[in-house]
Amino acid sequence: MSKIGGWAGNILRVNLSTSSIITESTEKYYEYIGGMGIGYKILWDNHQDNIKATDPANIIIFSAGPLTGSGVICTGRTTITSRSPVIEGHLVTDGHFGGHFSPAMKYAGFDAIVIEGQSPQPVWLKIIDDQITLESASHLWGQGIFDTHAAIAAEMGPEAQVAAIGQAGENQVPLSVIMTQGGHSAGGHGAVMGSKNFKGIGIIGTGSVAIAANYQQMRELDDHILGIIGANNNGVVPSTPQSWSEFSNKGSRWKARPGLTWGAADKPIELGEVAWHEKNKVGMRTSMAEMYLGEEFANKWMKRTGGCHACPIRCFCELKVPELKQKYGRKTEHISNVCMGFIAPKALLAAPAGSENAAMAAALGAHIIDDYGIWCNYGLISHLFNFLKSHNYFEKILPSEEFNDIPWQLWEDKDPAFLLDFYRRIAFKEGEISHLGDGMADIIKRWQLDGTNAELDFVDLHQQAKVKIFNKKMNVAVHHANETAGQVGALINTVFNRDAQCHSHINIVNCGLPHDMIVNIAERKWGKGAFDKVQHYTPINDAKVYFARWSLVKNVLHDSLTLCNWMFPLLASPDKNRQYEGDSTIEAQMFSLVTGIETNETELDFKAERVLQLHRALTVLQMQQMNMREQHDVLSDWVYDMDPDKQFGDAGTIKMGREDMQLALSMFYKSFGWDDATGAPTRATLTKFGLSYVADKLEAEGLLPQ
Repeated sequence: MSKIGGWAGNILRVNLSTSSIITESTEKYYEYIGGMGIGYKILWDNHQDNIKATDPANIIIFSAGPLTGSGVICTGRTTITSRSPVIEGHLVTDGHFGGHFSPAMKYAGFDAIVIEGQSPQPVWLKIIDDQITLESASHLWGQGIFDTHAAIAAEMGPEAQVAAIGQAGENQVPLSVIMTQGGHSAGGHGAVMGSKNFKGIGIIGTGSVAIAANYQQMRELDDHILGIIGANNNGVVPSTPQSWSEFSNKGSRWKARPGLTWGAADKPIELGEVAWHEKNKVGMRTSMAEMYLGEEFANKWMKRTGGCHACPIRCFCELKVPELKQKYGRKTEHISNVCMGFIAPKALLAAPAGSENAAMAAALGAHIIDDYGIWCNYGLISHLFNFLKSHNYFEKILPSEEFNDIPWQLWEDKDPAFLLDFYRRIAFKEGEISHLGDGMADIIKRWQLDGTNAELDFVDLHQQAKVKIFNKKMNVAVHHANETAGQVGALINTVFNRDAQCHSHINIVNCGLPHDMIVNIAERKWGKGAFDKVQHYTPINDAKVYFARWSLVKNVLHDSLTLCNWMFPLLASPDKNRQYEGDSTIEAQMFSLVTGIETNETELDFKAERVLQLHRALTVLQMQQMNMREQHDVLSDWVYDMDPDKQFGDAGTIKMGREDMQLALSMFYKSFGWDDATGAPTRATLTKFGLSYVADKLEAEGLLPQ
């Protein structure tokens, strides 16, 4: 293999202030892989002190990795990197969506699109291969995401792939998203686009992604993957006992079973059993509407599954819900979404599980927040709303006129119509309650939810397990944290500046295999003691630290390759003939075949860790603070103080121990080569990863540990 494949070869840079549109070579970013790596490298190279996410000087990057567009399984992801208005200090974060946007970007010839500056008038970016123009978006401004997608596609043609913001992004609501078609959204940066008067991007790419391997080699790799891949989150056993399976687990997302139908399909389909070796029915395994809506309404509304470019899993639920249009006045009866898109609005309404109101809240709520472009912040809006409502705090926080104007009785009746009123207030910044869209750090300051407000009973949200703020300094949500493998999930949730978005550990912890089998896989991969019994944690050890570190590196690898971290890594398999074990070398096999650069798992993980080290250094630089241990990597008090009748290590609790977590951080820092006292990267470590220029900058700023 002599030619280099995978990368499109060009970065598109658009300055909205000057209308300048230029391209540069991707080559200097190869060592940062792509996707997340490109984003962090560009932000490092263009760093400015003390700017906000919504300042014209801030940059936002849409990027893909070398695997995307190659046809390799599960490689339709897009990484969006920028400073975030949600986080105190507006630190760098990355959001991600699936769909078909980044393959179109690659086919047009670009590995990334860099947007900087601020347009004096609303614009959108039109890309048809190398024909690139900024177009007026005056007719789109004020439109929801669905109408924006439709309008741009109508102008460009049905093959166009579009990413856009809704009214929440236009109004610079911090908790806003950027969305591409089919319900695929990336949280946290919609306001960045809104601040730039930038409505969206439409792309038609008619080219292709060159790959180094031949058809037979690619076919063999695909067959290998299809032979070991599970359902969503790599569940490798069905959720119910079935004739073909030795095991089952009710928590598995392998949901296909007799009795489940796609009742709204053109020709109704009963799923039945879908055995692991039925490769043409992989997408039927993960028909998760029952999980979000309950069996009755899943069977009634499910039309088909949807998903991303080159992915056989199809984890999105495409629903046909007549009531959306007939009862609630929406423009369509169709909605496509998955996971938090359905769960967050249903949780906010808190209707009884299994009820029609709960199911309708999921469908209607997903439709509303997707059209406005509101980000649930991994459920934090819903958790905080319910906490404040249950303690009657809204009456004290809101002006009386506003409080009386809100249709609280609809919420008390669990009527989904409440969501129409509530989310409108968020998207259009109507009244004091709209600050629920500001992000947790700003909310805590504004309403003094830090233990200093006597009128609110001196409540401190960092002590409230039900609110689910996990990282006390970043004020971000629980995302597979201490409830997922104890210290492993807890450590993973310390590093990034938003919720971890890491599923590397979930994909083995929740694979569905019996506990002892997971323990055996974990011990062979990371060492003895890597995986505890659920809710019965033992003290930190080297194997757990290795597990956490490995998971983070894989997460960064996937977001740089742009490969789906909801599915990979594949450590478990549904194949009994493989003793239910997967293959963690697949990513390296993919990279080698697509690019022609022969590599192995260790070498590719090293490149991914380079990106992770750069992220850590960029966070230090933006914070102007190297004491990450005390100013960044801090867990909320409830993590240690929950279940007061139990101690850390007792059966039946997920609480952590303060001393144990401090030791865990020390061990974690050592594994990454970070300074023990501060958790900041050292010169020796940065040099090891080819980041001497980063060390020089940090040293010049007084931010390099001595």
